[in-house]
Amino acid sequence: MVNERLRRTMLRAGLDTQQLADAAQVSVKSVERWLHGTSVPYPKTRYRVSAILEEDESYLWPDAINKASLVGAELVGSYPRRNDVPRHLWTETLRGAERNVDLLAFAGLFLTEEHPDWIPTLAAKAEAGVRVRLLLGDPEGAQLASRDTEHQIGGGVAGRVAAVLAYYGQRMPPNVQIRLHDTPLYNSIYRFDDEMLVNVHVYGILAAYTPTLHLRRLDGAWFNTYLESFERVWASARPWDRGST
Repeated sequence: MVNERLRRTMLRAGLDTQQLADAAQVSVKSVERWLHGTSVPYPKTRYRVSAILEEDESYLWPDAINKASLVGAELVGSYPRRNDVPRHLWTETLRGAERNVDLLAFAGLFLTEEHPDWIPTLAAKAEAGVRVRLLLGDPEGAQLASRDTEHQIGGGVAGRVAAVLAYYGQRMPPNVQIRLHDTPLYNSIYRFDDEMLVNVHVYGILAAYTPTLHLRRLDGAWFNTYLESFERVWASARPWDRGST
């Protein structure tokens, strides 16, 4: 069976069989066998090829990787509270994104108010061609009211959403996609290409004081679960009319 993942990754990297063979210090025949699926490189060579192609070996040769050894490997770090996440991590992961930035929250106002570089960096990424999708709570939906009742803050959540929409509405280029969702928010999700920060929500406790996970996609067991959740909410959300601000 042809290794389509390897073939497409080589094409994306602009390498033919000869060039990859030279870079990996193997024969052209070896690369051809990898492409035809008749052989798999030894671990040391897999690592070298993965570095050359800038792709994880578990993606290029999933059957060759010991899945047991990857359990938990996607979990880069965990923090007991969102406030414990190093401040620089939010903007550093954003700066590193080249393909996708996805945000799912009710408001996520802390990013716009506590990180001065967030808005200009996000706008610059969108202008450079990065797909930016923002999912925020629907002020007309039932979930914001429910969260207000939960925290007994008298409409404060809706006010935070209005504030963050004002920030994005004024500063984001037209290609930034913004939708409003009315779903129970079990986690806030902040995705930057293959990096993700997941703020786990706990009943009755503000998001700033609940655990946060830092994930990096490897075999997809953790990462793809949250990505699927984001896509489900995105599909059910309504586009936001910027003219309404």
